[in-house]
Amino acid sequence: MSEPAASRFGALRGQLADAASAFASSPDALTGILAGLVDDVDRALAEELEIFPVCHHSPSSALAMARRLAHKQPKVIYLELCEDLQPLLTELRNCELPVALQAFASELDGFPAGIGPLSVIAPITEASAEYQAIAYALETPGVELLLVDRSTDHVFQWQSRPGQEPEGSGPAGDGDGGSEPDPAPADSQTEPDEDKALHGDAVGVEIGDLRPGFAELEAYLLHHGKVRHWSEWWDQYVEQPLIGADHDTYRQVMVMIGSLFRRLRPTDAARSDRDEDRERYMWTRMREHLAASGADPADCLYVCGAFHAASHVEQFGVRSTAPFEITARTGTKWRYGLIPSSHSAIEAQFGLAGGAVSIAAATWRKALTASKITPYRLAGQQTGGRKRPARKPKAAAPAAAGAAVGTDRLSGFLATAARPGELDETELLGWCVDIVRLARRNGYLASTADAIAIFETSVLLAGMRNRRRPTPYDFTDAAVTCVEKDVVPGRRDVRRLCEIMFGGDRIGRVGYAALPPLAQDVYDRLAPIGLDLKKRTVQRALLDLHGDPQLRPCSDLLWMLRRLLPPEAVRPIMGERRLGEQSVQESWDVAIGRHQRSIIELGYEGVTIEQVLELRLRKAAWNPQATAASALAAVEDSLLYLNNRRFTDELGARAVQLLAAERTVDDAPEVLHRIRQLLSYYRSSGDAHLPAWCQAFVTTGYAHYCTLLPTAFVDDETGLRQVAAMLGFLMSMESLAMALGCDRAQLELAVRQSHPQSPAKVALLWAAQSQLGQLPLAQLRQRCADLLASPLIVGAFPHYLSGFVQALEPVPTLAPFVVEVLSAAFGQLPDTVLLPWLPALIATLREQAGELVPVLVREAGRTFPATLPALDSWTPPWSAAAGAPTPAAGTSSGPEIARYAMTGPVPQLLAGFPLATVAVADLLDCAAEPPTNGSPTDGAPGNGHRDLAVDALLDRYPVPADAAAALLGVS
Repeated sequence: MSEPAASRFGALRGQLADAASAFASSPDALTGILAGLVDDVDRALAEELEIFPVCHHSPSSALAMARRLAHKQPKVIYLELCEDLQPLLTELRNCELPVALQAFASELDGFPAGIGPLSVIAPITEASAEYQAIAYALETPGVELLLVDRSTDHVFQWQSRPGQEPEGSGPAGDGDGGSEPDPAPADSQTEPDEDKALHGDAVGVEIGDLRPGFAELEAYLLHHGKVRHWSEWWDQYVEQPLIGADHDTYRQVMVMIGSLFRRLRPTDAARSDRDEDRERYMWTRMREHLAASGADPADCLYVCGAFHAASHVEQFGVRSTAPFEITARTGTKWRYGLIPSSHSAIEAQFGLAGGAVSIAAATWRKALTASKITPYRLAGQQTGGRKRPARKPKAAAPAAAGAAVGTDRLSGFLATAARPGELDETELLGWCVDIVRLARRNGYLASTADAIAIFETSVLLAGMRNRRRPTPYDFTDAAVTCVEKDVVPGRRDVRRLCEIMFGGDRIGRVGYAALPPLAQDVYDRLAPIGLDLKKRTVQRALLDLHGDPQLRPCSDLLWMLRRLLPPEAVRPIMGERRLGEQSVQESWDVAIGRHQRSIIELGYEGVTIEQVLELRLRKAAWNPQATAASALAAVEDSLLYLNNRRFTDELGARAVQLLAAERTVDDAPEVLHRIRQLLSYYRSSGDAHLPAWCQAFVTTGYAHYCTLLPTAFVDDETGLRQVAAMLGFLMSMESLAMALGCDRAQLELAVRQSHPQSPAKVALLWAAQSQLGQLPLAQLRQRCADLLASPLIVGAFPHYLSGFVQALEPVPTLAPFVVEVLSAAFGQLPDTVLLPWLPALIATLREQAGELVPVLVREAGRTFPATLPALDSWTPPWSAAAGAPTPAAGTSSGPEIARYAMTGPVPQLLAGFPLATVAVADLLDCAAEPPTNGSPTDGAPGNGHRDLAVDALLDRYPVPADAAAALLGVS
């Protein structure tokens, strides 16, 4: 250490050592920390290249930067931002702040699979030191601005290194010693605000995030500072004392704070390594530039976060010779642009208290007025406020390097209490009047008395917190206490109203010239509808496509935007787009200005909307998880939005490949639905022949589903709906498949080889056999009659009905028979049998065949008489053809069942199934006498008579006999 530096902070070092000895239980540890802080400040100030420490979105940092730039007039500015974002800086002239620099990559090369798309953003606000440096460099001739931080590619390279923790979007996102985000106020109403999601899921990078590294220190500072949020603590104890400080004081205090938070943070090897690698990266880049350009370090300025200003790496300083190898970037193609940002988006992403950035902007404007400093601004930029001309360069100050050997200002700052500000009654009264007026507009019963109460409460709260001048945070708490009694009448609570009053949630906008070509193309093509797409309001567009055919391209573009953008960006109110149909009139709600970020990110994927849509459809069809159904969906979208027959045929061929490769039939219903729609479209379009891919899909699907049909019938994991869809494909496309060369014997063999076990699939198989002529309708009717007559099977009859209803998909002509079966069931079965399984029947039909039930209702409407008197003389049409099903024996023997009084487990079983008991007793000619003492009756029929009765029983009830034999293992 040089002698001037050693003497500069010698007195402070001694005072800190004495304080550690007097107050600390282990003075050696505390002395080391305090001495380390002084050493870090010493090292930063002694560096030949001037280091300017900043905190992100800090008015004091921005004000100090404006002062220093006006005094030093540096020729080169090194800025801590991702180096590959440099070309975007000139586009800030065309934007309204706040905006964010963005790097976006969707096609990854060299990164682990499944982590894309990748996105990095760096927000820029007017009240920030980085914007002052950018505006000065771009508006001052002869000044060079160089971004020296790692590239966006390295952000994710270092994140994916072994042992590295994910680099999130929160306050620790840029590795500057962040902690947990500020919690939302307990009395704050949660308001769904899409402006907070303007950054999406991008990784945030900012300059100089200063925050304690662990929760205990932050909680200690908040408790003793009598504040609730870290943003409020920083504003009271750092921001306000430094807002008017001179350059030396500002630098020394900021480096000390950065060193404090750097030393007092949890031991995290992954984060420490990443932060130190960033510092090595930046110093290596600066030394390379100095060596290549020959610039004098005295004419340069290094703007970085205060956390990095207190760096300990061996590459620190322009005179260091320690090497550092910068790895090459991956093959990922990054795209760059500007996206809108907002105060709330910045607060949400970087863990700041709600309204912190708005309050910082208000503090910045007030400080400019008080200090009479003209900030640097880009010429022609839309700032949303009063425009100030850019400051003209002054003559270079000769003592630029003298700042590195300035006197000790840190001792005086630490030893002197902050000068309390005087109460500005005019400002506070204005706040009180404004918040009461705003509250009344939002439904609160506020009055002049509330304004007076807010004034007095603000002064009281400030006094309780050792502040003579109420801060915006004190005023907000007072307003919540006095105005928001117990109920929030509207969408916004009082805390949100205070944020709006202090400047609101300013939302940036990217100008037309800074938009990517795709976004500019969208704006140009939608110009005929006469809407101002720059506005953030929802606008209504009315398109008379019949009267003004020139609006047809606008309609096509809106439908494509509807397909690619979030649902709220463009929303159709009237009109629809389906295969083979076009609307005559359309009405749209357009909010493109509110979703400008989504439009811009589409521009990273292609030059036109059509190109982006084609890329996405191709990506969906060739995705490793793609199915035949998803490929058919891509074909449908291609027909709806793109007039490209070659591309559509390519997607269709891909659908054929996926169908042939599938080993499950989970998507069979969707495949059937989509291919039917596509075939109907092509047949109605006037083409003489179907496309080749459609023909191949039908023949491939016919052979494919014939092969899988026997397995699907017996597989418990394959649902009834999937099997019905397979049969629907095979039978509804049978004529077309036969014309294309398929063999009907495939289907017949597949049906004969199917042996299902579940009742629903058995009914479905019977329906298929009936359609193929393997099972006559009379025999099918008799089987259903046997099911209804069997007491052991009638409980499962709803499942058979579910199978018959699903059979309407492949065999729609079966609808009259299903109505017949339902009528027979409801007409023959007693209430004791019908009522228990009726809820199960309704639930099964609603869940598995909701779209097929209307078919049954229409068929029933055609079958049954329309009036009640006609019902008395009505004869079912199926009765004359096949006769009504024979009622089950014993169905009307309720009085006989009632006279049985039996006990014991076996008699209880018989009593639980009275119909079966009576039927068996009648067939076996058993005496229907109640047993005595719980024992069976003594009388028994002879062997010959019993054998005849058993034969009659088996002949009459074959299905229960087969089921019982299967359960008992008897062939």
